[in-house]
Amino acid sequence: MCNKNINDNSKKDKGLIGNEKIEEAIFDLQKNPNEEELAHTLTVIRHRMKEGGQFIVDVEPQPASVQMSLKTITTPDGALWWMAFTSFEEELKGADNVKSTFLADIEKIFEAALSVPQIKGIIINPWNRTIMLDKKLIKIIKPR
Repeated sequence: MCNKNINDNSKKDKGLIGNEKIEEAIFDLQKNPNEEELAHTLTVIRHRMKEGGQFIVDVEPQPASVQMSLKTITTPDGALWWMAFTSFEEELKGADNVKSTFLADIEKIFEAALSVPQIKGIIINPWNRTIMLDKKLIKIIKPR
């Protein structure tokens, strides 16, 4: 008899293993939006950050430079946000064809977002199990 593990981690990047906990917490928060669920979700993200967890980020080349920058999304209020994904499955749910991605430490992404004035925050999984972490929420997860 062959048992296939649906959550087979052998094919996942090491830094993404455990991010399904973030997806589950976000899903619970979406079903039951309240302060207690939000606090739980932020705690789960903090734990993944402390475990050395990573997100997938979308990058775009800067024509005047050899550097890449994180791709932004603009919300209806005109605010700029970075996007991050907990898994390749979440990334692929988007309408956009993502051209270049890389894995980045959750902690490093949070530090960068806090240091870039024009960025409002980070949207995790913008197409499905979504949470918008503005700088206030990022500071709760990662106090300076």
